[in-house]
Parts: sequence; C-alpha cells; structure tokens
Amino acid sequence: MSVTATDAPATPWASRKEILGWAMFDFANQAYTLLIITVVFGELFTTVIVGDRGDGYRLANFLWSLALATSYLLVVITGPLCGAVMDYRAEKKRFLFASYVVTIVATALLYFVAPGYVWLGLILIVVSNYAYSMGESFIAAFLPGLGPPESLGRISGFGWALGYVGGLFAAGFTLVVLGEASAENFERIRWVGPFAAGFFLITAIPTFLWVKERGTPQPVALSYRAIAWQRVSTTLHELRRFRDLATFLVSLLFSMAGVYIIIAFAFIYGAQVIGWEESVRNLMFIIVQITAAAGALGFGAIQDRIGTRVTYLITLVLWVAAILAIWATPSLTAWLNAALGLDWQAQHLFLLVGCLAGLSLGSSQSASRALVGLFSPGRKAAEFFGFWGLANKLAGVVGIIGLGALQSVVGLQASILLCAALFVVAILICLFVDQARGMQAARDWEARNGS
Repeated sequence: MSVTATDAPATPWASRKEILGWAMFDFANQAYTLLIITVVFGELFTTVIVGDRGDGYRLANFLWSLALATSYLLVVITGPLCGAVMDYRAEKKRFLFASYVVTIVATALLYFVAPGYVWLGLILIVVSNYAYSMGESFIAAFLPGLGPPESLGRISGFGWALGYVGGLFAAGFTLVVLGEASAENFERIRWVGPFAAGFFLITAIPTFLWVKERGTPQPVALSYRAIAWQRVSTTLHELRRFRDLATFLVSLLFSMAGVYIIIAFAFIYGAQVIGWEESVRNLMFIIVQITAAAGALGFGAIQDRIGTRVTYLITLVLWVAAILAIWATPSLTAWLNAALGLDWQAQHLFLLVGCLAGLSLGSSQSASRALVGLFSPGRKAAEFFGFWGLANKLAGVVGIIGLGALQSVVGLQASILLCAALFVVAILICLFVDQARGMQAARDWEARNGS
C-alpha cells in the first residue's frame, strides 16, 4: 500500500545509549577543533613556527588561513560524493571510521612540527583538518535516524553541548600540563598534537560501539565513483523540490564563513590585537566552552518550541552583536576608562565579549545542523549532510581566505568586521526559508520513493 506525505510514519526514538554514543563523537572531536584549530596550535603556528617576520604576523596569518582553506576546499569537492555512496551502500560508519583514523594519525604527527618546519605544518593541518571536517558531515548524517523531527533540535543541541564539555576537559589538561603556546615552552606545548589525537581516539570509541547503521545496502552494479556522480547529479536535478533546503544552505554559507573566521582567528586576535596575558587566555578557554555548551543546550530546547529557523535567525543577530563587540573592545575599554575613571584592561573586557561569542557559537551550529536534518529525507540524509558539509567548508574557504587577504592589507582588527557583514547577509537570505514547507518537501520525497 502506498504511503501519502501526510501519514508517513514518524521516525521512532533511538535508545538513550545510541544517542549518547552519537553525541560522544562531538565530545571526542572537540579536542581537535579547540586545541588544534581554535586555540593552541593555531597560535603556536603563527607566533612560533612561522613567527613575526617584521610584518606583524601577516605572512603567518595568511599561511594559516591558506592551510585551512585548502582543507575545506577538499571537503567541498568530495563531501557530497562520499555522502551519496554512504546512503547507497549504507556505509556511514565505515566512512566515519576512516575519517577518524586519518584525523588521529595526522594530528599526532604535529609533534614533529618545530619552528621553521612551515611546510610540514601546512601539510599536516590540511590532512588532519580535511579528515576531521569530513567526519563532521559523516556523524551529522546519523541525526535524522535518532528521533522524530520535532526532537532533532534537542538531540543536536545535546551533541553540541557535550562537545563543548569535551573541549573543557581537553582544555583543562592543556592548561595544567602543557602550558602556554610560546617559544620558551615549545618542548612541552608540542605535545598538544599527540594529546588531542589520543583524546579523540579513546573518547570516540562509544560511537562505533553503540551507533547503528540504518538503511539497506544497494547492490554494487557500478563503481563507487559512478554511484557518487550519478546520485549527486540526480539530487542537483531534484534540488528545485527542496528549495528551502537550497536557500538555507546559501544562508549557511555566509553565516559559517563568519563562524570559521572566529574559530580560526579568535585566539590569534586575542594574542595579537588584545595582547592578553596567559591567565586571561586560559580563562577564555573555559568561558567559551561553558557558554557555548549553555547556548547549544538552551537554544536546542527552545528551537523545538519556537521553530529551528527562528532560533537560527536569533543566533545570527547575537553573532552580529558579538563581532561588533570584538572589534570595539580596545576603543571601548579606553572610552570606559576615560568616562568612568576606571582602570580596566582590554583583555578583561574581552572576557565579557567571549561570553556572547560562546553563546552564539554553540547555538548557531546546533540550529543549522538540526534544520538540515528536518529538511532531509531519511534515505538521502548522508548525501544532504554532504551538501551541508559542502556549504560549511566552502564557507571556510571564502571566509578564511577573505579574512587572510584582508588582514594582510588593513590588519586583523579592522578585517574582523567582515564577519558582521557575512552574518547580516545570512540573515537576509534566511528570511526566504519556510521551515514547514521544507519539512513537507522531505516527507513528499519519502512518500514517492519509499519502499
């Protein structure tokens, strides 16, 4: 008997153990994104491995942005193709495991990147960040099978929040045992790569034990490359039926361009523009993780009530406010001191700004992942999350290269305003997204193509 779009069965809840196993991958991989990309190794690479060559770190910042953009461009090229094969062959866990292993190996090898070994550092960052980024899309593709549509916001928020808790654990060890990212402390801080790799290796094990592979493998009548191109070309042809998903992905491209700039340059900004002390940098570690977890959990609960699209728009407004505050921190500190007779330092005001940025970071990423899950038919989830990964990483290419080039001309502080412009464009585009219509399109596709 055929199933209509309106009476298609709802996705049942997965077990609590499976949802926890899925979220543990977020817990595990946060050590990579926090310690390698956002905080420690990014600062180590720019200030020690490349160093200030009389240009205010502009060459170092540009090389860092080039390495990240290259890895993201590789994701743009391969993400949807891998997603198509994963759906067709029901091999999400196999692809996820491959990305996990490559990330761990390449991250551990960062130990050998010493001052002056710029090319080795660039290659290992490209490889490790590519594998990590592919894993982000692969794990997200499991989301639609974990519960009914009205609960995906909570599940996604739980995953992001647990990820930031993982980051807090990783950061705590780094602060206590490894210390600051400086030339004087290089022999200890160089262990950040092996530590991040080991943390990821151990804490992601529950994912592979508890998360189930859903779907039925289709016969291999063609090569994987032929399957990938055939399915992706079909999806691109059908994309007009998923216009709200397509529109949202364009909005996401602009918003994530801003997010990736912040992830890659926030702590570099703190070191180069704010001039913070190690104790303040360490405190920012903790503040961002706690507020990001709170944002992911809080907005994850709210979005199932007020709508994921509305929640996403609210988080973008928060981002605009956060970017303006980041840019204005030095001048605002000087103004407050003059007007109120205070003796504040910019680094202390920057901690307050970090609270707003952390809240925006956790909530915006959780909402975007949940909305793609709502717009994705179950049998095309990996493929659609491949396009989600494409939009994310193309955003990384555009944003980071744009920021890297702009800061080489006008400096890092002024160029950070690019992020605010990107978030405003994302807001304007998202106004044309209709959540109910996008969800109905996914149900209609399932009704037409269900077995």
